[in-house]
Amino acid sequence: MQSFKDLIANYEWQAIQDDIYRKSAADVVRALAKPGRLDLEDFKALVSPAAAAYLEPMAQRSHQQTQQRFGKTIQMYIPLYLSNECQNICTYCGFSLDVPIARKTLSEEEILAEMSVIKQMGYEHVLLVTGEANKTVGVEYLQCAIRLLRPHFAHIAMEVQPLEQAEYALLRREGLHTVLVYQETYHREEYKTHHPKGKKSNFDYRLDTHDRLGRAGIQKMGLGVLLGLEDWRTDSFFCAAHLQYLEKTYWQSKYSISFPRLRPCAGGLNPKVQLSDRELVQLICAYRLLSDTVELSLSTRESPHFRDHVLKLGITSMSADSKTDPGGYANPNMALEQFEIDDKRPTTEVVASIRRQGYEPVFKNAVGIGDF
Repeated sequence: MQSFKDLIANYEWQAIQDDIYRKSAADVVRALAKPGRLDLEDFKALVSPAAAAYLEPMAQRSHQQTQQRFGKTIQMYIPLYLSNECQNICTYCGFSLDVPIARKTLSEEEILAEMSVIKQMGYEHVLLVTGEANKTVGVEYLQCAIRLLRPHFAHIAMEVQPLEQAEYALLRREGLHTVLVYQETYHREEYKTHHPKGKKSNFDYRLDTHDRLGRAGIQKMGLGVLLGLEDWRTDSFFCAAHLQYLEKTYWQSKYSISFPRLRPCAGGLNPKVQLSDRELVQLICAYRLLSDTVELSLSTRESPHFRDHVLKLGITSMSADSKTDPGGYANPNMALEQFEIDDKRPTTEVVASIRRQGYEPVFKNAVGIGDF
């Protein structure tokens, strides 16, 4: 059965990168004037250096398209870290096997304690997060966690190790709605450098994950790259190609894109490539112009100033009050964190900021907006 892995074999990284950097102002103007849906050649132009001078018209069109599809709403969600145990070595992650931190996996009682605190904040959408440790936080553990939490939340998503198709189908029947899996980078050789040990070192298995999700009938899939590992323009092109392939192949599912920039963490890596705030705005707008149905998410990795200013330009979902340590809501322990967050405002302040801009934060599903 064909998958995105077969399609990506038709693309050569350096040729794509050269093509992006050759795009001209005329290519950008042509893309912006194009009616209807844009294609991947247009996306290359919109993420190119030549598009930097056209950020204002890109932002205006992105703003208009987002309001037409999603209204003036922002879906709110919160991560729930279940475990920081991991069998992988990743050069950029605070949960990496070689990082000497205390390890913790929440018990059923501790999961319910976290649930209780999160519910008091008003959240109905929760994102379950673990390291990649199959023996400790495998399918059986995830199944148990979803059974515990399903009666308390309207929507359950997870960001955990890639699983088999049958395992995704099993968790879907338990009440799982959404799965986020980031390729980190689509540059095969650079991927090997940053994932030298563990199951995650298998580039192709990770790349096939969204096809397994689609065949398992998962309601929504999240994609993205870790911005800072490689040239962000080229990596984003590959992610955009992946998105278009999935939208066409598994048209029953919804899709979301996230924009994680490398953040400081224990044993952390300095970014190879720095993505400025203006460039991140350019990237957000480029995705919106490529697809008016994809949901765009911005987490607390970003600063309050940046999140407040980019809210109207295409973003449809946000987290707030996030803790990245297992048990962090009921019993905070910064020594267990995956990475430092930047926006540390409480949910009430984030909600007030959203409303000051004329938008409505949504804690449950609303008409016209998907999940997160």
